[in-house]
Amino acid sequence: MNEIVIAVVGQPNAGKSTLFNMLTGARQFIANYPGVTVEKKTGIYYYLDDKYILVDLPGTYSLTSYSLEERVARNYLLHERPDLVLNIIDASNIERHLNLTLQLIELGLPLVVVLNMMDTAKDKGLDIDIKKLEQILGFPVVPSIAKKNKGKEEIKKALRDAYYTDSANLSYTKAKVDYGKDLEETISFLTNRLQEYAESFRCNPRWLAVKLLSGDPHVESLLQGGELE
Repeated sequence: MNEIVIAVVGQPNAGKSTLFNMLTGARQFIANYPGVTVEKKTGIYYYLDDKYILVDLPGTYSLTSYSLEERVARNYLLHERPDLVLNIIDASNIERHLNLTLQLIELGLPLVVVLNMMDTAKDKGLDIDIKKLEQILGFPVVPSIAKKNKGKEEIKKALRDAYYTDSANLSYTKAKVDYGKDLEETISFLTNRLQEYAESFRCNPRWLAVKLLSGDPHVESLLQGGELE
């Protein structure tokens, strides 16, 4: 039996907690992250002889460090390096929620995306082509209505398939933020120079380059030999 650790990530009001409860049921444990008062909720479920450990990260709009919740979520993803990330998106506000998805891509984490609240999206007149979105992003996308318990088995299957295959391997993704010719040349230069740091910190060198150019003080501290706060 393998123990597969999955970080559940999403913006506030994406239905993340509802979906977390749908997958784990009553098998949940609550504590705090070390040194902070932010609640850490962990749940488990079993599927085809494997144990899945879900860590419900704080709802966050981005992976910057402007709030305690954002720092907690980012630091967990960087330092703990879960086997998979389950990114929950509000399908009725898909454009806004994909901003966080792109940041997860830049961080270099294997993803499975859940389009939650598909009923609300339909009520708004949105017709989302799931297969096309998968082709564009390059990793699995699963529709769901968590409040109605819809999509549960499909999500479990997608997570298992992603773990045992390369379906969530971001080296195959076609999605990348293009910052324009001049910035991309600088990012490429820094990415090559930061390869050794990235291997040491187990993160994507492109993400380090982008954060360094944006003046992220915590990444600057990290590269100077400090800790990521």
